[in-house]
Amino acid sequence: MSSAHDNAAAGAVEIVHARTAQELENAIAELATADFIALDTEFMRESTYYPKLCLIQAATRRFCVLIDVLALDSLAPFLAFLREPSRVKVLHAARQDLEVMSLASGTDISIPAPVFDTQVAAGLLGYPAQVGYGDLVAKRLGHVLAKGHARTDWSHRPLSPEQLEYAADDVRFLVPLYLDLRAALLAAGRLQWLEEDAQALSNPDLYRTAPEAAWQRLKGLAQLPPIARSITKALATWREQRAIQADKPRGWILSDDALRTLADRAPTAVEELEQIRALPNGTIKKRGIELLELIERAKADAVNEAAALKPVRPDARQLALVTKLMNFVRAEGERQQISPELLATRRDVEQLVFNHKAASLMQGWRKEVIGEQLVKMAGVKTREAF
Repeated sequence: MSSAHDNAAAGAVEIVHARTAQELENAIAELATADFIALDTEFMRESTYYPKLCLIQAATRRFCVLIDVLALDSLAPFLAFLREPSRVKVLHAARQDLEVMSLASGTDISIPAPVFDTQVAAGLLGYPAQVGYGDLVAKRLGHVLAKGHARTDWSHRPLSPEQLEYAADDVRFLVPLYLDLRAALLAAGRLQWLEEDAQALSNPDLYRTAPEAAWQRLKGLAQLPPIARSITKALATWREQRAIQADKPRGWILSDDALRTLADRAPTAVEELEQIRALPNGTIKKRGIELLELIERAKADAVNEAAALKPVRPDARQLALVTKLMNFVRAEGERQQISPELLATRRDVEQLVFNHKAASLMQGWRKEVIGEQLVKMAGVKTREAF
């Protein structure tokens, strides 16, 4: 556990509010003196496709800056600073914040690297895989964070002193938390494990979905007949394009329920569209003809789709083996003081048992720690598990 001195220092750092280009430049100069930076973001996404970045918090051992994104004309200098590989970027549950900062750039920038995710670090030390920042600060640093502004409107200006204090807490306590967890991982010989897992966060493709690939987020397409699958893909692409153009949530353009029903029924007339309860009248009036034409084109394209796969139901032996392997994963997690979800997920185990595939288990540190044992217990030949 961190010392009381570290805890007190977290609350005593200098806090500045950057709202102009000059203030941001001065803040970057101060941040650049450190070998690591704690980062967090505040954003709104309820009514838009893209997250609306409102505030970026960044801190070092002695300095904390709250960057008012809405007051600045450009974040380019700060994003360029983040892309420098010379210092570690520390975040909790990093993926969402990295996505928000990546999308704010407006270009396919490289995601900041190297990254230290304190949530993953905690999981490698035995905490639950999804442990929250506040819980971790309380358990490791002995400090209870305020929760009053968890659902605040960060786009409203001016921000209150209480909001700014809350935002600062999200990074100034992240500094001693990082130092504490890093030391613990080093002592346990697991720092390299975290670094391996963090590599995936540096891939820009992780944060962007090309419209033509939007169908991949939908489940069960392989079991659909060719025509229904072709329509689903076409509608998913259309929906994603419309959502991006309008900057609205994709569900506001066309709900999953409406998309599935359209693919299943393949309507040919407006009257048939009106029978679909999940399809709003406004959508039918504005986009009805467009949707019908899209569906007709997708029907013609269905010749390029494979036949529907029959769902394969696992037999009793396979289900028993999944249970056995999951029990082993949980036991190993307890024995090694690692969150079982970080060792292997149920999906990992089912892929191994049902499909003899274990690529995620046979890479990096997991291969030696648990992957080879699971493959052997499953009776799968190692060369088949990729």
